[in-house]
Amino acid sequence: MDLGILAVQGDVAEHGAALSDIGVTPHLVRRPEDLTGLDGIVLPGGESTTMSMLLESSGLVDPLAKEIGAGLPVLGTCAGMILLASTVSDGRPDQRCFGAIDIAVRRNGFGRQLESFECDLAVPALGDEPVHAVFIRAPLVESVGAGVEVLASLAPDMHDGPTASASPRPVLCRQGPVLVSAFHPELTQDRRLHQLFASMVEGGAARRHRPPSREARDQSHGARGR
Repeated sequence: MDLGILAVQGDVAEHGAALSDIGVTPHLVRRPEDLTGLDGIVLPGGESTTMSMLLESSGLVDPLAKEIGAGLPVLGTCAGMILLASTVSDGRPDQRCFGAIDIAVRRNGFGRQLESFECDLAVPALGDEPVHAVFIRAPLVESVGAGVEVLASLAPDMHDGPTASASPRPVLCRQGPVLVSAFHPELTQDRRLHQLFASMVEGGAARRHRPPSREARDQSHGARGR
C-alpha cells in the first residue's frame, strides 16, 4: 500500500518510523503532486495553526480536502485530529479544518505544556493490553456525532487538570475511513494503532480502486447512449 505523511510540520519522522516498523515505506507529502496514487495519509501531531498556514501556502488544502472527501483513509493525531474535526474552538479565526469526522474539539483543551500527561487507556479494538497514551497540549473532544465510533475514552480519574470532568472524555474516534486520536501513538513503541489504520487503508484502497460493477458500467453506457 502507498501511505503518505503530511510533512509540512510536526511528528513526521516519528510516524515514519512507526509505519516502517509495520512494514510500510511512507511517502512524504509536501506538495499537491505528492498526493497522487496514495491509498491513505497520516496527519501528524504538531502545531495545528502552523500546519493550517503551511497547508495554505503549499497549495495542499484544496487537493487534500478533495482526496479526503472522496474517501481517502486518514489518520490524524493531536494536531491532525484538529485539522480533521468538523468544529474547532480556540483556533485562529482563519484556521482551516477538513470536517472529515463529526466531532467538535477545543485546541489545547487539556491545558498547556505544563498540563501534559501520560496514562494507560483501554482500547478494546486493539486487544486486551492497554495503550500507553502521551497527551501533549492535547485537543479536547467536546462532542461527537451519531455516526462517530468512540474507541477509547479518558476516565474521570485519569486526569485532574483544569478540564477534569465527571464524565469520560473521548480520545480515540473513528468514522468511516477517518481515525483520530487526541494523544500521540507515534511517541511510543506500541504500533497497534498504526496497524489498525493500515487495515483500514487496505479496505479503503480496495473500495477506491475497485473496478465499477457490471450494473454501474451498463448504466454508464446507457446514459451515454441517450
